[in-house]
Amino acid sequence: MDERLSAFGKLLDIMDELREKCPWDKKQTLGSLRNLTLEEAYELADAIIKNDLDDIKKELGDLLLHIVFYAKIGSELGSFDIKDVIDSISEKLVYRHPHVFGNTIVTGEDEVKENWEHLKISESNKAVLSGVPASLPALIKANRIQDKVKGVGFDWEEKHQIWDKVMEELQELKDEINIADKSRIESEFGDLFFSLVNAARLYGIDPETALEKTNRKFTRRFNYLESRTMSIGRSLKSMSLDEMNLIWEEAKGFDNENETEKQ
Repeated sequence: MDERLSAFGKLLDIMDELREKCPWDKKQTLGSLRNLTLEEAYELADAIIKNDLDDIKKELGDLLLHIVFYAKIGSELGSFDIKDVIDSISEKLVYRHPHVFGNTIVTGEDEVKENWEHLKISESNKAVLSGVPASLPALIKANRIQDKVKGVGFDWEEKHQIWDKVMEELQELKDEINIADKSRIESEFGDLFFSLVNAARLYGIDPETALEKTNRKFTRRFNYLESRTMSIGRSLKSMSLDEMNLIWEEAKGFDNENETEKQ
């Protein structure tokens, strides 16, 4: 414990010195750091998806630096310091975990989440969805919205019921495509995506992570296709779709072999 406190204290001392002596650090504001913080959060997310533990450690350090930086600026403004930040989260965690720090009894994870949302609403007396940041990417936001409303009991009774909704939305999309009204097609695509995010949530799958894994898988396979095509003196533009598909199947086999070796 002493080593951890010492390490954290050293980071605070470094931040104080940077703020005093480094021209770049001296210029930063809460607003100027915002986009950099988002970038650091995404870099951490990338490291987690790759399951690169050394990279995760480094990216956590970068993110921690930003938290310390914000707290330093807050102290200069006379609004808050790092102690206030830590005290705030500690109090919140104790309050929202009465099953750990109080006498509340829960039967599992779902009940913990429901209690968390109820307590969060009672703290601020705000609407259920008011805590969902407007700037979240749409896919993550859809998942958070559905998590929030589930916390107050607005959810399917049985998870398999979601598939009727998915098929209903798919059919509505097909109907609108036949009518060819672009605005309504866009709306139905949104409804279909929302129902698929809901299905992922019900089956314990994070839709953002699932889609990103597919993005990376497609990129690996397309890179193989492109590289293989160049190695035989061809270009993708000169190849037929059937020719590309042959190499694509080869890429899938190569990719699957590599995935098996990693497991």
